Amino acid sequence: MKHGKKYVEAAKLIDRSKLYEPAEAIELVKKVATAKFDETIEVHMRTGCDGRHAEQQVRGAVVLPNGTGRSVRVLVFAKGAKLDEAQAAGADFVGGEELIPKIQNDGWFEFDVVVATPDMMGVVGRLGKVLGPKGLMPNPKAGTVTMDVANAVKDIKAGKVEYRLDKANIIHVPVGKASFTADQLKENFDALMSAVMKAKPSALKGQYLKSVSIAPTMGPGVRVNNQRFS
Repeated sequence: MKHGKKYVEAAKLIDRSKLYEPAEAIELVKKVATAKFDETIEVHMRTGCDGRHAEQQVRGAVVLPNGTGRSVRVLVFAKGAKLDEAQAAGADFVGGEELIPKIQNDGWFEFDVVVATPDMMGVVGRLGKVLGPKGLMPNPKAGTVTMDVANAVKDIKAGKVEYRLDKANIIHVPVGKASFTADQLKENFDALMSAVMKAKPSALKGQYLKSVSIAPTMGPGVRVNNQRFS
């Protein structure tokens, strides 16, 4: 893959043979985030898990202390008083069965996270084929299937992020923006790593985190010393 001039220049600042301590890696990532927009800073973790086995799945959520730096649109599936609770907590969209054709037939996806009460999962389940591939299906492990819709919405708005294995058994999670201070990014990084380490599957044999890197949207990644996380 051919990279642009800015990427190539930025890459020269990084020693590819070195594993950086988290604070140093974050400082470097801020330097190489040179795009004209406020780049998202992401953490990428290559794991030793095999997601094809249920007992080696890694999935959960964590509230980042300094948020993600972006506003998140939340859709809540609920009924009765729970609809009012969700709306009062700041949900962008609330509803029930009437939303199914809007999403299924009209291709409406003006939301980033879906929350549902357990009694609505029968309805939401009908959207599995469209929500699933987009990573939008509510899940109890991520705290998005809950009767406490108000707190779920507040946490998401405050900077709750979900972490999960992709098909290559890698976890990708945003931890803020390039405009964040190094301290804010470090606090978010530490909160994420702590949560992911606690989620280590007990059935896993061998190394859990094989590599950890931090990268801006448009720039090169910086490899982090993952000895402390092994």
